[in-house]
Amino acid sequence: MGSHGNDLGRFLRARRDALQPEDVGLRREPGRRVPGLRREEVARLADISSEYYLRLEQGHDHQPSGQVLTALSRALRLDEAGADYLYRLAHPFRRPAVVPRPRAPLGEDLEPIVSAVRGAPAILVDATKDVVASNRLARSVAAWLRPGRNIVLDTFDPLVKSTMPGWEAHARSVVASLRLTADVRDVRLQEIVGTLSVRDEDFRRWWSTHEVHADRRGTLPVHVDGAGVVTLRWQEFSLPDQPGYALIVLGPADAEAERALDVVHRRDLSRDDLVAHG
Repeated sequence: MGSHGNDLGRFLRARRDALQPEDVGLRREPGRRVPGLRREEVARLADISSEYYLRLEQGHDHQPSGQVLTALSRALRLDEAGADYLYRLAHPFRRPAVVPRPRAPLGEDLEPIVSAVRGAPAILVDATKDVVASNRLARSVAAWLRPGRNIVLDTFDPLVKSTMPGWEAHARSVVASLRLTADVRDVRLQEIVGTLSVRDEDFRRWWSTHEVHADRRGTLPVHVDGAGVVTLRWQEFSLPDQPGYALIVLGPADAEAERALDVVHRRDLSRDDLVAHG
C-alpha cells in the first residue's frame, strides 16, 4: 500500500486527474492534453505555491497543516468524506493504532444487539467490511450475510458480478466505502486489496481512482434463498463506542421483497417447531 506520504500523493493525483477545468471555473484552452487539472492549477486554487504542492504529491512533506488540507479539499471539490480521508492520509499517526489480527473481542453488548433485531436482517461489519456478527434472519436470507464473509470480496465474486442487476454502480460504491472506512495500515485491508487487484480488472481500476463515499443508506438487489432476487433497503448505523464497526439493517423495498422476507421468517419458525416437537 506504500508509505502514508505516497498514499497522500496518490490520492491527490487521482482526485486532480478526476477534475476538469470547467469543474472548478477555469477556461479550457485549445490543445489541452492533461487528463485533469495541472498541479499549478490546483496550487493556485488552494492558494499555495506550486513547489509546495509538488512536494505533497511526491510525499516529501508529511505534516501539511489543517489550513492547507482545508484549502486542498476546497480546490479538489472534496465532500465531507473526501476531506476526512485526506486528513487521515496526511496525519495517520494521530489516529488510534490499528489492532493487528486477530482483532480484539467485540464489546459484550454488540452481538446480543444484532441478534435482538427481529423482523429484519441485521449484520455487524468492521472497517474492512468483514461480517463479524449477524442475526438469524440475515443468516437465512443469504450466505454472504453470515459471519466470516466479506462484503467486498463477495461483491466481486464472478457469479455476483455477472448476475446482479446494477452491479457496477453497487460495486463502485462498495470500493469507495472500503477506502473511506478502512485504515491504510490494516493488514486485512492489504489482503483484500491485494487479492482483488490480482484477479479483477474493474476493482483494480476503481481502487486506483481513490474515490471515497460515505453512503449510509440505499437499495440493493439480493438473491434471497428460496425466493429469488428482490430489492431490499439498507441503512447503516455507526457505533460510537466501537470505532470501525457499523450495524447494517435491511428491509423490504417493495411488496415482493416483503413477501420474500416473510417466507424466510416463517420457514425459520417452522424449523423451530420441528425442533421443539422433535
